Amino acid sequence: MEKIIEIKGMHCKNCVNTIQSKISSLKGVKTIKVNLIDNNAIIEFDPDTISIEKIKKEIEKLGYSAGLKSERNNNILKAMAYGLVPHIGCIGFIVGSVLGVSLLMQFFRPLLMSKYFFYGLVALSLGFATISVALYLKNNELLSLKGLKRKWKYVSITYCSTLGINLALFLVIFPMLANVSASSGENQIALGSIESITLKVSIPCSGHAPLISEEIKTINGIQEVKYGAPNVFTVKYDSGKTTINEILNLAVFKEYPATLLSEKQNEIGINKSTSTQNCCSNEKTSCCSS
Repeated sequence: MEKIIEIKGMHCKNCVNTIQSKISSLKGVKTIKVNLIDNNAIIEFDPDTISIEKIKKEIEKLGYSAGLKSERNNNILKAMAYGLVPHIGCIGFIVGSVLGVSLLMQFFRPLLMSKYFFYGLVALSLGFATISVALYLKNNELLSLKGLKRKWKYVSITYCSTLGINLALFLVIFPMLANVSASSGENQIALGSIESITLKVSIPCSGHAPLISEEIKTINGIQEVKYGAPNVFTVKYDSGKTTINEILNLAVFKEYPATLLSEKQNEIGINKSTSTQNCCSNEKTSCCSS
């Protein structure tokens, strides 16, 4: 096995010679090349005879600081993956809603209908992180309380990065994509007045927001759906095509109850299918038709 170890504290050629002489004498070490300019050492060794941790300890005994090259960056990347992978299902649903891929939406919809779905995903991502930490400590012969204390920075970065990805998804990504996926009906012909209602929906987290938006959009006459964290949805609809009761009677609201916070009439229905308009008026009323 070959590893690159970063070494801090070297100042001259004597430092290089000291490290090379000591490490090359260890049983299991085949070759070592110390680079003063890059502050590292390329070491080839037999992992069945000596561990990388043992080599690092020997370097530190000489008065230098030793650590695996890019260990921290690789750790962060792995932790980000642990945070993202469990959410592939929801991301797939959002992609399907944005692109209009009904098959993806039908596949992931039953999962999103569970209130505890996202809690399970967070637990799964932390489970991945725990397995990774355990394997890392085991491979470096540090699978013990003492080893855990020695590698507390590695463990902290793993868990903090995993939790950070989950928070970013719930607080930023999912709310943003809920509005991206919520297409409007601005080019539809309005038969009645365009009205709006504000709903408070009992969703456990913002990850369910795209589901609510997509379900509301299935109703004919919905003009626009906008989501506002943590659980508020503003819906514009054509009163000539649908009603508040029809919206509130959606099946999704049986699982995630909705409360009507407010309602408002925005504008008179207008045929927007053409760009020209002819206006007429009388003493009491005025109208525009395209």
